[in-house]
Amino acid sequence: MKEKKQRDNKYDTSEKSCRTLIGGQALMEGVMMRGKTSVAMAVRAPDGEIELETERLKKPSKVRKIPILRGVIVFVNSLIVGMRSLLKSSEVSAPEDEALSKTSTAIAVIAGVLLAVGLFIAAPWFVGWAIKNWGHYNNIAVVSVIEGATRLLIFVLYLALVRLMPDIKRTFMYHGAEHRTINCYERGLPLTVENVQSCSTKHNRCGTTFLFFVVMLAIIVYALLNWVFSLLSPYTELFENFFFSLLIRLLCLPIIAGLSYELLRGLAALPDNKFTNALRAPGLALQKLSTALPDDDMAEVAIAAFKAVLELDADENKQTISFYEREFRYERKKLAERLPDNPQDADWIFCDLLDKKRSELNDVNRIKIGVVKTANGYADRLLGGEPLDYILGNSEFCGVKLKVDNRVLIPRFETEVLANAAIARIDGRPLDVLDLCTGSGCIAAVIARNTACSVTASDVSAAALDVAKENLKGLGVNIVQSDMFEGISGEFDIIVTNPPYVRTFEIDDLSPQVTAQPRTALDGGEDGLRFYRIIADNTSAHLKDGGAIMAEVGYDQAEEVIKLFEKIGKCSIIKDLDGKDRIVVCEK
Repeated sequence: MKEKKQRDNKYDTSEKSCRTLIGGQALMEGVMMRGKTSVAMAVRAPDGEIELETERLKKPSKVRKIPILRGVIVFVNSLIVGMRSLLKSSEVSAPEDEALSKTSTAIAVIAGVLLAVGLFIAAPWFVGWAIKNWGHYNNIAVVSVIEGATRLLIFVLYLALVRLMPDIKRTFMYHGAEHRTINCYERGLPLTVENVQSCSTKHNRCGTTFLFFVVMLAIIVYALLNWVFSLLSPYTELFENFFFSLLIRLLCLPIIAGLSYELLRGLAALPDNKFTNALRAPGLALQKLSTALPDDDMAEVAIAAFKAVLELDADENKQTISFYEREFRYERKKLAERLPDNPQDADWIFCDLLDKKRSELNDVNRIKIGVVKTANGYADRLLGGEPLDYILGNSEFCGVKLKVDNRVLIPRFETEVLANAAIARIDGRPLDVLDLCTGSGCIAAVIARNTACSVTASDVSAAALDVAKENLKGLGVNIVQSDMFEGISGEFDIIVTNPPYVRTFEIDDLSPQVTAQPRTALDGGEDGLRFYRIIADNTSAHLKDGGAIMAEVGYDQAEEVIKLFEKIGKCSIIKDLDGKDRIVVCEK
C-alpha cells in the first residue's frame, strides 16, 4: 500500500504545459477523452478487448467565448455528452444477457436526475425550511449556513457511500486512470502504461473540483436568495412555497455552473502559490473520494481513448469509428494468427462475410464488430475440425458459388480439372452428358452453365441430391437418384464421374476436415477401386460410339484404373495442377 501511495504522488499537477488541453470522464469499464475537435471513448468489453468509438465535435459558436455563458453551455453540453457516453459504455461493457433495455436505461437516467435534484437542492432547502417553520428560528444567516453545510455534507457523504459499491469503485478507478493519463501527457512523458501509472490521480481540472465549486457557490447564491426573499416580506408566502422556491433554485443552477466553470478554468491556469493552492485544496482533497488507484488494464484503456483524441485532433481527415467497428487490417491479421496451419482461411472467411473478392480485402478499412465476432466463431468451429466450406455454407467451384453442407462432399480443385477438361472436350457441341456420382452437383452445374448440352446428374444419396437440386435449380438439368447405373437409361456422349476412391483403411487417418465429410462419398473399398470396376463393367452400355468416360482418380490410381477401363476403349491421362495423374479419359 505504501508503494502505491508513492506511485500516486510521484508527480503532482503543478507543472504546466503549453500542450493541447484534453479533459475526460470515467465510464462504465472505460474512459471518455475530449479534445479540441473530437471525443473518444474506450471501453473494456466482456471479452477483454478494448472497444473504441470516436466522433467529431461541432465547431464552437461565438457565444462560447462569452464568460459565464460559455460555462453554462459547456456544463449542459458536458451533461449531454457525458450521459450519452456513459450509456454507450454500459451497452459495450455489459454482457449481452445483462445489458439494459432502452426503456430501463431511460428510467434509470430520469431516476438519477430526480435523485440529484432531491439530494443536492431539495433536501438542503427542506432542512432550512424545517428550521424556520418547525423550529421557529428565522435568522437568515444561520439558516443559510446550515442549509449550505447540509448541502456540502450530503455531497461528501454521497461520494463516500457510493464509493463502497464495487461497480462505482471500479468507475472511480477508471477516473484515476483518466487523470493519470492526462497528467502523463501534460508532463511530456511518452504515453506508456508504466509512465501513466507513475503519475498522480489528482488533477486541477477535475469534474469533482468543478462540482465542489458548484456546491460552494450554491451555498453563497442560495444564501443571498434567502436574504433577498426575507426583504420581500409581502411575498414571503410565495417564496416559502416549496415548488416555487425549488424552481428558483433550479433556474439559478446554470448561472452557478457558469461561475464555477470560470473559477475552475482560472485556477487551473494560474501558477502555484499559497492562495491558488488553498482554493484548489478542497477540490483536490475530494478527488480522493472520486478517484482510486487504477490497475494497468485500466491505464491501457485510458491511453487508447487519449491517443484516439490526439490522432483525430491532429488529422481532420481521419475517419471516426463506432463501438461496433474495428480496424480490419488488425482483425484480419489476428484471425490469421489463430489459424496457423491455414492462415489463408481467415481471408476466405472475411471474403464470405463481407461479400468481397480476396483482392478487394486490402481496400477494407473498418469492419463491424458483429462480423468480427462471427468470424471468430467460424474460426472456433474450424479449429474444432469442421470444414471451412461447411461453416460458410458454400464453396466456389470453377467460379460458381455452390451450396454445400455435411450431406455432400466438398468440391476440390482437382475436380475443377475434370470439369474444365469436359467442357474443352464438348467444344461447344450440344451433347448429352451424364454426371455420375454428382454429389453437390458441382460438375453438372458448371457444364450446364457453360455449354448447350443436355445434362443428367445422378447420385445414390437422396440427401446429396437435395443439395444438388438447389445448386442446379433453373439450369435444366435432369436429376436422377440412382445407385451407379441402376437407374440410368439411354446413352450419352460424355460421362463424367468423381466416384469415391479413398481406400477404406486410409479414411480414419485423414484430417478432421476430410473425415467430417460423408463417408459414403469417400470410401472406395479396400483398394479404392470398387466403383471404377462398376463403371468399367457398365459404361459401354450407356456410352455412344465415339463417346468418352472421364473419371477423376486418386494420385496413385491412374494406371490401375486404365487397366480396368481398357475394355471400354482407348485411354489417356490428364494431369492436375501439381503434375499428378488425375483424370482418366477413355473413348469408346
